[in-house]
Amino acid sequence: MSAASAHVTDAELRVLKLLWEREPLSAREITENLYSRMTSSDIGTVQTLLARLEAKGLVRRDRSRHVHRFGPAVTSAEFAGRQVAAMVDKLTDGSLAPVLAHLVQSRALSDDEKAELRRLLDEHSHPKRRGAR
Repeated sequence: MSAASAHVTDAELRVLKLLWEREPLSAREITENLYSRMTSSDIGTVQTLLARLEAKGLVRRDRSRHVHRFGPAVTSAEFAGRQVAAMVDKLTDGSLAPVLAHLVQSRALSDDEKAELRRLLDEHSHPKRRGAR
């Protein structure tokens, strides 16, 4: 399964968030951060979560040492973008307009957020030509 389409459980997302904050970590360090007690069941759960995330292409494992270290294979921004794109594709057949309209109408946007949206739309409407100065 590719990272672009990977479904991630809440438990897997907790591991990813921890790795985005503090990479690289061993499975034991991850367990210590996620669970108040360190039972063998907790360690096994973390090892399973890491194996799933690695299979999904979201976590990389450094096997160069005796104790393996883990880090994210994608940034949080890349992951969020992929998840939003998958949701847009699934719900609106790839059309951004209904999603953006809902977000703009359902939430009060700050002046900074409005300015950023305008900048992004303007930039997208008038892409810089290659080689232009």
